[in-house]
Amino acid sequence: MAEKSDLTSYRLLGRSGLRVSPLALGTMTFGKDWGWGAEEPEAHRIFDNYFDRGGNFIDTANVYTNGSSERLVGKFAEGKRDRLVISTKYTMATRAGDPNSGGNHRKSMVRSVEESLKRLNTDYIDLLYLHQWDARTPVEEILRAMDDLVRQGKVLYLGMSDAPAWQISRMQTIAELRGWAPFIALQSEYSLVERTPERDLIPMAKEVGLGVIPWSPLANGVLTGKYSRADLKPGALSSLEGSRKDMALGYGSLSEHSLDIAESVKAVANETGHTPAQIALAWTLLNPAVAATLLGARTIQQLEDNLGALGVSLSEQQRGRLEQVSAIALGFPHDLLRQPSIVQSLTGGTVLPTRSW
Repeated sequence: MAEKSDLTSYRLLGRSGLRVSPLALGTMTFGKDWGWGAEEPEAHRIFDNYFDRGGNFIDTANVYTNGSSERLVGKFAEGKRDRLVISTKYTMATRAGDPNSGGNHRKSMVRSVEESLKRLNTDYIDLLYLHQWDARTPVEEILRAMDDLVRQGKVLYLGMSDAPAWQISRMQTIAELRGWAPFIALQSEYSLVERTPERDLIPMAKEVGLGVIPWSPLANGVLTGKYSRADLKPGALSSLEGSRKDMALGYGSLSEHSLDIAESVKAVANETGHTPAQIALAWTLLNPAVAATLLGARTIQQLEDNLGALGVSLSEQQRGRLEQVSAIALGFPHDLLRQPSIVQSLTGGTVLPTRSW
């Protein structure tokens, strides 16, 4: 019997019992405040379409579209709240000139959560992420403040995003030893264009019980095939008005190498009868550490196309081609420990079983 593959093929999020859809609805596109998002009526259609298909995992953040994202999610979730897993984030500054309006510290966290609860029109957040690492706040302060919010019932689960692997693993260990609420999720950039999380972040997540949630799985739209080398010409970044191409160039997602990868994605798409976006999204879901991949649709048509990724089946040969063109060096010590001479010295020439835990 073929395995069901749709938004109701729920997965457990990390080392928890929380069930989430394999594709999460990212709502950074809800609202036109940043110049390129969806107007409210279109955002509402996207939200309802996702929900009506059984989708339950909604992602936002305190600063997305200057707060409009959270407000719209709260409005659209009315009457559906308890069927949804709503995640949001704190860290980014919300007031210019105020050093405490952002950061990882307790004041920033508590105020951000209180404001998010108001905008989301809810009395609890299912999953709260630390959005970006500030390299200043003591980890004990972060962990204890998060645990307080969980004990108060304002937050149910915790996650990390955009932070070094060694800090996350250290924090998870401290939380476990002190009986504080642990992390269950890691949100990280991850795509065929950005595979460097395979060095440390993704192995760390598997080891300490975090479900991985890839963001920008389409590499700022590059993997949809919408860009060409003409977009790399001098003057392509002629303004900073916030277009998606500006973002792709600014983040380094749009390059000669990423366009080579996009060509391979397009070739596999033609072979399978799917779109490039569906192939790129489906590839992320092949990684067993991935719990759900974030979608960032601005139109109902984009959402429909992205959801088609759940129907993609890649052959080993097709997957191999995609991974060959996008391959990265793992670096030290990973490459050293894979060398045959080192493996021989560790095993004495014997074949050891694969670890199952």
